[in-house]
Amino acid sequence: MMAAMSYPRMLRIRQQFPSERVENIPAEVEAQLSRLKLGEKVRAGQTVAITVGSRGIANIAVITKAIVDHVKSLGGTPFLVPAMGSHGGGTAEGQRAILEGYGVTEEYTGAEIRSSMETIIVETTPQGIPVHFDKHASMADHVIVAGRVKPHTGFVGEIESGLHKMMLIGLGKHEGAKIYHRAIRDYSFIEIIRAVADVVISRCKVLAGVAIIENAYDETGRIEAVPPEQFFDRERELLKLAKAWLPRLPVTPLDLLIIDRIGKDISGTGLDTNVVGRKFIHHEASDRDDVNCKRIFVRDLTDKTKGNATGIGLVEFTTRRAVDKINHEITRTNCITGGHPEGGMIPITYDSDREAIAAAVSTVGMVELANARIVQIADTLHLAELLISEACLDEIKANKAIEIIDGPIEMSFDHNGNLADV
Repeated sequence: MMAAMSYPRMLRIRQQFPSERVENIPAEVEAQLSRLKLGEKVRAGQTVAITVGSRGIANIAVITKAIVDHVKSLGGTPFLVPAMGSHGGGTAEGQRAILEGYGVTEEYTGAEIRSSMETIIVETTPQGIPVHFDKHASMADHVIVAGRVKPHTGFVGEIESGLHKMMLIGLGKHEGAKIYHRAIRDYSFIEIIRAVADVVISRCKVLAGVAIIENAYDETGRIEAVPPEQFFDRERELLKLAKAWLPRLPVTPLDLLIIDRIGKDISGTGLDTNVVGRKFIHHEASDRDDVNCKRIFVRDLTDKTKGNATGIGLVEFTTRRAVDKINHEITRTNCITGGHPEGGMIPITYDSDREAIAAAVSTVGMVELANARIVQIADTLHLAELLISEACLDEIKANKAIEIIDGPIEMSFDHNGNLADV
């Protein structure tokens, strides 16, 4: 019966987004850090801890090596600190492995990786929040905070994800991440940020920040070195730029969004809620979301996520092959630490894409499967080229930023009933 169903015809399209890009990354990092004249503060032989996070930041190994090289040029002794809260299963070995998986190795960067889950409590904020800080970083003479500035997947504010989050969640390690995520239940994130960041900057020898913004093509769009006293003001402005550069789906609403893969290297929530429109309410769009996907189907996990399926609980349908890849311990640790246990819940699971798609569309209303508004994407980072169903064709025809590459052609399944990746 399933084989006799009429599935929609699909078109392959290409979207055009703002594409500012840093062409020579090492030279740009050097130029940006040179502006800050850090040689006036770093003495020969002094140690400098450099943060590296767990997000899949484009060119992160190249950027990190360039920071290391600049510190060495000042006579300093750089070392790398994994700054990723509870990721990597909340273990020092797991966090080191994440860095090495991104190419951030001691051999390539020329700097030692000092990975530990131990923290010190620097101070307690006026709200009663203990400020945790990575033990190795606390022993350094200076700290450089490097991280990507982008919209957060769970809230809206002047500051979302970026240098401040690296100081709080990243360098706070598992213990800090747990307490800050708990505190969000009682205080606004901006209150926590201001209180904790003030302590970290004043007490933890923060030398500089390196803010990274990516364009909609998952490329390094801008790198900016920021002095600590300007972290808040500059990150607030850079966040506006990051939001403007965010890749977007070409049409909304959708009956079904098909995502080839999710993972921690794609987004903190596996899939970026800013893109799919589930930032405020799980399983449906709110009046504050720009996108409305009635149903979401996740086909697989990325290899680099190492079984961390955080965010899979935000969707309704998935496959057996995705579920079989889940490392439940790592996923559980991440979701509990973040205060979102629902992020690890297992959706309705099917053996084939064909079955999942038919089931998903059957739950959205009176629409026939062949006429459903469907979009298939590789992941929420890569939206330049994707597939849309024929029902969306009229909506994109007048959009000069969209090019139809191929189609419409029949939605094609292999002998196992599975689609090809975008």
